[in-house]
Amino acid sequence: MSDRRIQILEAAVRVIGQDGVRGLRVDKLAAAAGVSTALIYYHFRDRAGILRAALEHINHRAEAYTDRAFADLDDPRAQVEKMLLLEIQDADEVRENSVAWGELRASAVFDSALREPLRSNTDSWNSDVETLILHGQETGSIPMDLDASAVAERLTALVEGLSERWHSGSLTLDRARRLLTGAIAAELGAR
Repeated sequence: MSDRRIQILEAAVRVIGQDGVRGLRVDKLAAAAGVSTALIYYHFRDRAGILRAALEHINHRAEAYTDRAFADLDDPRAQVEKMLLLEIQDADEVRENSVAWGELRASAVFDSALREPLRSNTDSWNSDVETLILHGQETGSIPMDLDASAVAERLTALVEGLSERWHSGSLTLDRARRLLTGAIAAELGAR
């Protein structure tokens, strides 16, 4: 991916996070990215293309900080916990991702064009968590009698809800992380 395209996508995530999907105008994005509107249209064709690419970019950013964190972990259960807790942390990139993701999710209620790419990215996240749970079941760190798919979906949905509450000021960061840690223990069994 070209540096300019990444620059535009980074700006798109910031603009969506600050102004919502409805506030994402190509001229505003161009100003935030420090590029021309023609360059944005060259890379993304239209506003819908920008939104789809921003969603993918959010997903890739999350995968990058998750992958870096897994370097020192071999236990699938510990990887599940770390993967989910990484989504609720006081780091600029994580906050930007989380807020923009929430804005895109909320907009998908009214914008059917966002639903498929959002569903696909959500399915991918659920699948990553499910795969770790299944691996934990194989290695014995997670009980065998769990429905890995259902557990993964409940936990990722909880992360989204806790994250939104934290960002909106309804929960403190510490409380959100404690609630998530407790839910992981309840779903996967206490250590």
